[in-house]
Amino acid sequence: MNRLLVKSLLGATFLSMAVVGTANAGGFGRGTADTDIIYEDGNFNMRSSVTYVHPTRKFKSNANPQLNGTDYAADYMVPSFAVKLNVTDNFRCAGTHVMNNGGNAQYDFPTISGKLSEEFTTYESALTCGVKFDVGKGNFWLLGGGFMEQFDYNRVNVVGSLPGDVALSNAVLSLDGDDTGYRLGVAYEIKEIAFRAQLMYRSGTHYGADGSLTVPTGALLGAQAAALQQQAQALAAAGQLLQAQQVGAQAQAVLGQAYAAAAANLRNALPAIGTGDLPQSVELKLQSGIAPGWLAFGAIKWTDWSETKQLIAEAFTPLGTTINSTNDYFWKDGWTFTAGVGHQFNDNVSGLVALTYDQGVATGWDLISDSWTVSAGTLLKDKFGGELRLGGGLTYIGSAEETNYAPGENSSADSGWAVAGNVGYSIKW
Repeated sequence: MNRLLVKSLLGATFLSMAVVGTANAGGFGRGTADTDIIYEDGNFNMRSSVTYVHPTRKFKSNANPQLNGTDYAADYMVPSFAVKLNVTDNFRCAGTHVMNNGGNAQYDFPTISGKLSEEFTTYESALTCGVKFDVGKGNFWLLGGGFMEQFDYNRVNVVGSLPGDVALSNAVLSLDGDDTGYRLGVAYEIKEIAFRAQLMYRSGTHYGADGSLTVPTGALLGAQAAALQQQAQALAAAGQLLQAQQVGAQAQAVLGQAYAAAAANLRNALPAIGTGDLPQSVELKLQSGIAPGWLAFGAIKWTDWSETKQLIAEAFTPLGTTINSTNDYFWKDGWTFTAGVGHQFNDNVSGLVALTYDQGVATGWDLISDSWTVSAGTLLKDKFGGELRLGGGLTYIGSAEETNYAPGENSSADSGWAVAGNVGYSIKW
């Protein structure tokens, strides 16, 4: 094996280009911290990339028949950045930043729960270090570090209208929070044959997110008026006619305030909280030179998506009541398998192709199904010592259906597709 040819074939970082986006097939996963930069030659390295994903997913059936046949999957972008510094010959550290989880849906018509759109993302900022030991023909690595994960969630719901079909503006729920975690790993590499095996564990995260539910003031007043009207009816049924008239008059006065608030488009920001869990994972990555200028690689990843059961949000009204909403997932654990091959065409151009299977994790509560992704990438070296990386992928997303809700409330989705493109640049000193 020609060592120079192997090093030109990205050493061991081709795998980081292999999967450019699988449209959330295995849960909420989007990007992975680029810790492979730790193994790169050079005392100081920088690498950045961005992936754009355009998924298409249509409802086959929906509890709101207006949504049948409509596409609800929204486009998204996944940024990634990494920088590595050699502290000593055998001790290196890498700082990484990536959008590691996310989900985004846009509805042409309201769902039966009133949703018009829903989006959440998590960004991971991490520091990971590696200590290298000479063992046999190669190097043994101990890897570890910590991360902070930032959670952001936004949802838009229709509220309805006041009596007389007086329209109200939409409600907006916004939550954010953060949590910390760690990753630990081991690796062994033999550079002469471009061999590396790495096993990495990443801990999960738990969120108690804070934020606000912004609702039309008219909706709050309308709910208050409706409660007063029910009280008046109960008093009348009990024969307390005078009290019923007084409470009924109060209900009409509050309803008038609701109409005025709706006309002025007044809104109230109610304090809100949210809770939920995101999973731990374990990933095994393998690669080896198989012929001069050729590299084979693969990965197996287990993700503990069964920890993601529900997203529970609560908002608190001035009347002391609580507005509750729940997203049900109750997922099973997921597995992701990747295999591919890379080739160096000349001193400045290399390329790869890869196939990824991502197991769907749905158990009848949502529409997260299996997917298959074919991806390809190329690396172009420039005269400044940098490397331009370009990639693209095509994902097939399997059909799915809900089965665990009440009759008439389950939805299903046809199979769909996602296309993705990736561009990145790296440089070292």
